[in-house]
Amino acid sequence: MSTPTTFERKEVKYFISYQQRGELSALIERYMSPDTFGKSTIMNIYYDTDDKQFIRHSMEKPVYKEKLRVRSYGTPTPDSTVFVELKKKYKGIVYKRRVSMSQSDAKLWLEKDAVPPQDTQIIREIDYFTHTNAIKPSVLLSYQREAFFGKEDFDFRMTFDDAILWRDYDICLCKGAYGSELLPKGMQLLEVKAALGIPLWLSKFFSDNSIFKTSYSKYGNAYVAMTQRERRDKFSA
Repeated sequence: MSTPTTFERKEVKYFISYQQRGELSALIERYMSPDTFGKSTIMNIYYDTDDKQFIRHSMEKPVYKEKLRVRSYGTPTPDSTVFVELKKKYKGIVYKRRVSMSQSDAKLWLEKDAVPPQDTQIIREIDYFTHTNAIKPSVLLSYQREAFFGKEDFDFRMTFDDAILWRDYDICLCKGAYGSELLPKGMQLLEVKAALGIPLWLSKFFSDNSIFKTSYSKYGNAYVAMTQRERRDKFSA
């Protein structure tokens, strides 16, 4: 499969136990295929303002919200390809714009205000965002992901995220995946991403196993952990 640069879809999240994940495997094998990146370590740098304007706004559950991040698959070198992504959500629909470039070019563009390495509509859209908001690296999130897409509906995707870690220091993709854990013990985060809705076979599995959708933001939970740590430090000083 080629890697798309724009997305428009609903994204629904679920907590799923390791046992449930194993029971779901037979259905996945029947109806889905491994994604291009298959099993991978995903690393994201989220950009925000000094006062965390974007994540605070997002946690208020607004009709419209947006976030900017840089994603790598594995620990990159300066010449490795990374993805700069502007993700927007409006009335439950996710719209994502993504462009690829080297890690060094992305860092120079987003953090040093260098001229972007390309001139495309997506580049201009992201460039407008960076010049409208005083952003800087806010947090690094990493996790182990296994991804699949539908055999009949290529736009239907499922991803399983495990070992979700965060840190707000050493915020560089080149430093690798480490930090504090976010997920409840014994659970994975399942994201179902679809333009046409959830297929009946998956809806039945959720119903039979009492699995219900949840509202979960990796960056949002990292922000909560960040503020809790700051409160503890303040009271212990």
